[in-house]
Amino acid sequence: MKKELIKSLADTFEDHSYNTESGVEFWFARDLQHLLNYVQWRNFLKVVNKAKTSCEASGNDISDHFADVSKMVDIGSGTKREIQDIMLTRYACYLIAQNGDPRKEAIAFAQNYFAIQTRKFELLEKRINDWERLQARQKLTFSEKELSGLIYDRTGNNRHFGIIRSKGDKALFGKTTKQMKTKLGVPQNRPLADFLPTITIKAKDFAAEITVFNTKEKNLRTEGQISKEHITNNTSVRKILLERDIVPENLPPEEDLKKLERRVNSETKKLGENPDKLA
Repeated sequence: MKKELIKSLADTFEDHSYNTESGVEFWFARDLQHLLNYVQWRNFLKVVNKAKTSCEASGNDISDHFADVSKMVDIGSGTKREIQDIMLTRYACYLIAQNGDPRKEAIAFAQNYFAIQTRKFELLEKRINDWERLQARQKLTFSEKELSGLIYDRTGNNRHFGIIRSKGDKALFGKTTKQMKTKLGVPQNRPLADFLPTITIKAKDFAAEITVFNTKEKNLRTEGQISKEHITNNTSVRKILLERDIVPENLPPEEDLKKLERRVNSETKKLGENPDKLA
C-alpha cells in the first residue's frame, strides 16, 4: 500500500471520529460502512454482528462498545427521515475490521489502523497507571518522613518510628510487616511499600497523614500514645477497604518500584531523544 494512500486513509478515518462528553472516542457505523467500502447497510450489519459475537467471546460487554442510536438525515428537498445507526468504540471498529475481507485495501488499512490505535491507548493507560503508582509511593515517602521526624521530636528515640510503622502495618494487613514481605515475596531488606499496589500505598499514606495530624493536634508525646493513634487510623482504613470488598493482604504484589522508576525514566528519555517536529 502506497504511503500517499495510507496517509489519505488515516486522515479520513480520523476525520470521522467523535468524542462523547466523557471523552470516549467513537465512530458511527454508517460512516464506517462507507469508509470500508460496503455499499449496502444490510451487508455491513452482517459484519457488525460477527464483531459483536467476537466482542462477547472475549469477555467484553457488547453494550460497552456497540450503542444503538437513531438520527435524522436529509433525503432531499428539505425532507428528513430517521435512520438507525450504531456508536462504535475503537475496539468495536477493530473487531469489525477483523471480520472484514483483508483483500480490500480499506479493510486491510482499518485492521492495522485500529489495532495500532487500540495498542496506543493500552500503552497510554498503563503509563498513566505506572505514573500514579510512582506518585503515590513518593507521597507516602514524604508522609512517613514527616511522621518519623515528628516521632523523634516527641520521643527522642529514632527507633520508635520503625516500631510504630510496623504496628500500623499489622493493623492494616492483619499481618506483621515481615509476614507480609514473606507472603508477597519481598526481600527483607526492601521496603514493603515498594511492592504494593497503588490502592494499598495510598491506604498507608492516608493513615500516616491522619497520625501526623492528630499527633500535632492532640499533642501526643510518647511512643505508646502515637502507636495507639497509628493503630486506630490503620484499623479504620482497613475497615473502609473491607467494606468495599478490598482485602489488602490478599492483593498480589506489583512490579518493584525501583525497576518501574528506571523503566519510566528510560521511556521518558527516549521520548526526549525523538521529539515530534512541528516543522
